[in-house]
Amino acid sequence: MIKRRDLIPFTAIGAAGIYAATRTEKPRAVTSRPSAVAVVKAANYEASLTGQMARGIAECGLDVRGKRVLLKPNLVEFDAATCINTDARVVAAAVEVFERMGAAEVLIGEGPGHRRDTWDLAEQAGYRSIIPNFDRRFTDLNRDDVGLVKSVIDGDDMFFPNSVLRADLIVSLAKMKTHHWAGATLSMKNFFGIVPGNVYGWPKNQLHFYGINESIIALHRVFGPKSFAVVDGIVGMEGNGPIQGSPKPVGVLVMGNDLVAVDSTCCRIMGLRPEKISYLTDSSYGNFTTEGIEQRGENVIEVTRPFHVMPAFRHLGGS
Repeated sequence: MIKRRDLIPFTAIGAAGIYAATRTEKPRAVTSRPSAVAVVKAANYEASLTGQMARGIAECGLDVRGKRVLLKPNLVEFDAATCINTDARVVAAAVEVFERMGAAEVLIGEGPGHRRDTWDLAEQAGYRSIIPNFDRRFTDLNRDDVGLVKSVIDGDDMFFPNSVLRADLIVSLAKMKTHHWAGATLSMKNFFGIVPGNVYGWPKNQLHFYGINESIIALHRVFGPKSFAVVDGIVGMEGNGPIQGSPKPVGVLVMGNDLVAVDSTCCRIMGLRPEKISYLTDSSYGNFTTEGIEQRGENVIEVTRPFHVMPAFRHLGGS
């Protein structure tokens, strides 16, 4: 049977070439040393976000000197009545922080899950007006040139944007939200935005065919080892997320190298039980237990704000 990807001309692969997904795989680190996760308070988006973010990154020991950094925010839709996207001020702070840390370049990339004019969406969300040199930094990952990565899901190869493949570090600038299929969408689910819609359709149809949880795990296996997470929990979204929920003020940024540990920490802050979320417990590496996470910054219990969840997810906790 001819598959959709077989119909794409090889010339679309571009300079990135063919990559082996297994080259970055490593065993689960549950029984090794704990993963550092920093939780820092940020009362609102007018606070000193650069200072707070820099402090959290330093707590995790991240070094980006000389690296090509790609910031991957969550920019999917716009509705002025709620808070769907990673706030533009968080992205602007990340640009400043990583440049100050000595990154060779700091770029931004996103491939929204819905078929939209991405540049217009960025305009509506304030990205183009708030983030310095946004137009020069930004790539629409739905339409970027692509390279082939071998054996991503169920032995199938997949195409990914060259901007992602060439990055030395991907920073998942996720939004703290509930999700009507996955339960919660955080730094790992945010990788759906690096799957090019021009190849796999909208809303990333091939990932839904493979399965949401299976796709989250597979993308994390490929890109997690060269990633860092900064989750915007200053104002999250509860209820019918990731688009139609209600704003939920939490007042935190959550950061770390281990995306499983970061997302598990976010779940606990949201009042959710990470051990009930299969893409956290079944990932090939990463710590989801409290014993496997070295908490830095704020005490999770003190910043916990239970999120309202849809009836289908009441087994996860929340309110």
